[in-house]
Amino acid sequence: MSVENNYEQVRIQWYPGHMTKARRMIEENLSSVDCVCEILDARIPNASRNPDIGSLAAGKPRIVILNRSDLADPAVTALWEKAFSEDGARVVVTDARSGKGVSRFLPAVREVLADKIKAYEEKGQVGRTLRIMILGIPNVGKSTFINKVAGRKAAIAGDRPGVTRGKQWISLDNGIDLLDTPGILWPKFDSQEVGELLAVTNAIKTEVFDVETLAANFMLRLSEMYPSSLKERYKLDPDPDASGFDLLERAAKNRGMLVSRGEYDTERMAHTLLNEYHEGKLGRISLERSE
Repeated sequence: MSVENNYEQVRIQWYPGHMTKARRMIEENLSSVDCVCEILDARIPNASRNPDIGSLAAGKPRIVILNRSDLADPAVTALWEKAFSEDGARVVVTDARSGKGVSRFLPAVREVLADKIKAYEEKGQVGRTLRIMILGIPNVGKSTFINKVAGRKAAIAGDRPGVTRGKQWISLDNGIDLLDTPGILWPKFDSQEVGELLAVTNAIKTEVFDVETLAANFMLRLSEMYPSSLKERYKLDPDPDASGFDLLERAAKNRGMLVSRGEYDTERMAHTLLNEYHEGKLGRISLERSE
């Protein structure tokens, strides 16, 4: 789905200086790893995938982790898994917070590195440590995933963008070392849609947008993709002629968010909508479809 004319237009650029340093660090360390593992948000696999990663990690075996699958539409996630697999990546679907699917990661590592492991053994290097670089945009659950794989609190995790700032080697008990890297974004988003999806899923701070505009456009996406969720949660009936702000105001009215006589608190409703989406209260919702 692309942003249509009835979406409110906004401009956004997001490329803090520490992300430039992170990119340089990744480039400098690629030669020392055997495999690259990219963690994506299962709700927005394309928007959460840094387009620079393909060129940065060229020539390295690749693993794609579709994380936060507990919040994503399982039918849509299955289609993304198929699409990435057909593109040559080894895919693992996970929910790092609960640990679901994480146990499939290490077998996947040994599968994609089978030829390299065999080559090491033929050189007499049986049991040589395998080194995996873990990549991902901010707040995609990278550190939580690493901690589940390691079985201990090995990486700093937090529910806000950009917690991990420097590289960190983490040794596992089974001959595998993980390189945790800072979450990086790209210099500017290809489209308003990408920026909004990243903000809605909390990969970037929502403060970089006007929250009411962000929520209004999100309302439109939900009305097109998951109208039943809006009906069940906010008592909103599908209305193709309604603007995002109309939907936001109606939801505020239905929630009793009255500011003054005849005026409803759309800013409060905007924060409520985004928070309830983050908490999974709207159901399992994926905001991108595979081609």
